Amino acid sequence: MSSGNRSEAVDVQKSYEVRTYGCQMNVHDSERLSGLLEDAGYVRAPEGSDGDADVVVFNTCAVRENADNKLYGNLGRLAPMKTKRPGMQIAVGGCLAQKDRDTIVKRAPWVDVVFGTHNIGKLPVLLERARVQEEAQIEIAESLEAFPSTLPTRRESAYAAWVSISVGCNNTCTFCIVPALRGKEKDRRTGDILAEIEALVAEGVSEITLLGQNVNAYGSDIGDREAFSKLLRACGKIEGLERVRFTSPHPRDFTDDVIAAMAETPNVMPQLHMPMQSGSDAVLKAMRRSYRQERFLGIIEKVRAAMPDAAISTDIIVGFPGESEEDFEQTMHAVREARFANAFTFQYSKRPGTPAADMDGQIPKEVVQERYMRLSALQEQISWDENKKQVGRTLDVMVAEGEGRKDGATRRLSGRAPDNRLVHFTQPEQAVRPGDVVTVEITYAAPHHLLAEGTPLAVRSTRAGDAWEKRTAAAAAKPAGVMLGLPGVGAPDPLPAAAAPACGIG
Repeated sequence: MSSGNRSEAVDVQKSYEVRTYGCQMNVHDSERLSGLLEDAGYVRAPEGSDGDADVVVFNTCAVRENADNKLYGNLGRLAPMKTKRPGMQIAVGGCLAQKDRDTIVKRAPWVDVVFGTHNIGKLPVLLERARVQEEAQIEIAESLEAFPSTLPTRRESAYAAWVSISVGCNNTCTFCIVPALRGKEKDRRTGDILAEIEALVAEGVSEITLLGQNVNAYGSDIGDREAFSKLLRACGKIEGLERVRFTSPHPRDFTDDVIAAMAETPNVMPQLHMPMQSGSDAVLKAMRRSYRQERFLGIIEKVRAAMPDAAISTDIIVGFPGESEEDFEQTMHAVREARFANAFTFQYSKRPGTPAADMDGQIPKEVVQERYMRLSALQEQISWDENKKQVGRTLDVMVAEGEGRKDGATRRLSGRAPDNRLVHFTQPEQAVRPGDVVTVEITYAAPHHLLAEGTPLAVRSTRAGDAWEKRTAAAAAKPAGVMLGLPGVGAPDPLPAAAAPACGIG
């Protein structure tokens, strides 16, 4: 009798779905939101549930001109589903929630909870309060209540993890609203960061990405300009940690000690994503970016001198208010000089609440589009040329999960080279798992990926692969009908090269 009651209790366990928009910071926050909900007894809804969950959480982005239209469109599609499902709840958090606050419930009165970027830990309490009081709960904190890394986490990967080292930003870029929504920079204690990394490695994680709105400004809280380079070197001493990456640095804070730490620390990967935004000094000044083209290209030159094989990527905004054809040509010149492995190029769009939105000299859309196409074509050719230089090289590729959409049809697997280039390779005879390392020879290059068509030269099983196998076996062994999330190890795979950092990071 009691056994039947336990089964019934499991079957009615409430499910949740988290929908994430925007940058890596939001992706990491969503891991925390999922962890909080599972810690409170919710279970993750199956993939493809498309709103068919008891709780649907939107973790929003506010940096796009149409971000609110996208949110309200999605909320509108859920309204009839909620009418048919008594007890269903909808929560909205993230940057747009921090910005719009009461507006969300006015435009979508069926929303149950609105919370901001500083109090994501309150989500389970707010959901319960909304359920008991039968009215919407809106709670927006003006400053960080607890560093997100102190919260429970539901990580998606057994071998790669985000590790947040700071939140907020002290810059005042005129196109970016993020500092107003995330607040001033707040750094974690170095000891706490290293303790988290060591715990992740003990669970099987072999690659970590240090994450911050302006990651290389780390240490500004304590006045130590070399704190970030010291952190990189400390990561190099953690046994079992094979790959260290970071995103996104700001050129203003990119100092020689960071370049030296990257070059001299074996597990810091030869990869750099550093937003340029524009190659025009006049536009950079209007953006309130505190460097100029010469300074930016000088950093690139120093990085390449220290790490000749480094892959460097960037962000570029086309059509910023006041950008002349001459300004745009300066951007094209900088791209030719820098020879980025890839660049995330954006057409400028007004971000409500930013100084740039009210600037004179807004560029007609057709002009922005034409310039964007010219820049994209140039960068596409450069990316292809740079990838062709990889042909014939022997690379150690960390096997990834879900990176190659055509892998099943082509009998290939996919993974990331040390410089984060995407590599598709022939499936070896022996079994390999995500997190394992395969040595391959590159035989072909496309603009956005490399191909290794021959038999892999070597396969190395890793603790990360063991962790993936253990996690997969545990998930398969769970009884049918019990919608539990996967064990909390790892973090999202590194973002694909084609996925743009869609907010003001950097």
